[in-house]
Amino acid sequence: MIELARGALSKMAVQLDAPVQYSFRLGEEQVAVNPLIGKTLRLEYLGAIHCSHCGRKTKSSFSQGYCYPCMQKLAQCDVCIMSPERCHYDAGTCREPSWGEQFCMTDHIVYLANSSGVKVGITRASQIPTRWIDQGATQALPIFRVATRQQSGFVEDLLRSQVADKTNWRALLKGHAQPVDLLAIREQIMAACDTGLTDLQQRFGIQAVQPLPDQSVVDIAYPIEAYPAKINSFNLDKNPIAEGTLLGIKGQYLMFDTGVINIRKYTSYQVAASSMA
Repeated sequence: MIELARGALSKMAVQLDAPVQYSFRLGEEQVAVNPLIGKTLRLEYLGAIHCSHCGRKTKSSFSQGYCYPCMQKLAQCDVCIMSPERCHYDAGTCREPSWGEQFCMTDHIVYLANSSGVKVGITRASQIPTRWIDQGATQALPIFRVATRQQSGFVEDLLRSQVADKTNWRALLKGHAQPVDLLAIREQIMAACDTGLTDLQQRFGIQAVQPLPDQSVVDIAYPIEAYPAKINSFNLDKNPIAEGTLLGIKGQYLMFDTGVINIRKYTSYQVAASSMA
């Protein structure tokens, strides 16, 4: 085995292409992953985790890469990140108002995506198409541009009455999602939620909640030679080595012939990546 790189693991860097291009990020190093498909790949956890914010050593990773004190104090780890409609900035209790102004008080996109089935989601406008790729979507369609993260959360909360907001990760890794007509689904959802959407526009203003009727569906292909026969997850906390023949990559998952691993789950873990020449 030849060591490719070692360092603090981050979620893989992605580039929309046909197929998506992936790179490991280990500390300051980046290693292209697509060329490793079909080869033996080993990821070895080196026994240390350092908080991605403050750098202190921590026994456990919280909120994907943080130590416990940072998880408790950072705005990016607050409950409103997972539930934007629970934003408390206006109440004056935001953990980091300047961070909230930069990341939350900015345009967000509400979208439909097909990963393990159709779902609704939100992301900062600057995170498209990265967010779709990280979720393993094979089709995606922006449907609203919304002025703030909290307001996008209200729109998502309304739309989830018609469509799921979660991805079934096991189904994601079992095969290609059946193609769907996202344009037709958008129209059905918009019609079903018309009253609620009108209420939100009256509350926040038409400019704050803008439909995107002219957007096209984005198709996304992933570098996959084969899907694993069984979905067994590697757990670096129990066994520090994940190794096998790399079959493909989807979302932030590496799919081996021996199991699968969610790279994002191990953010801030000190890891060495090695492969056969």
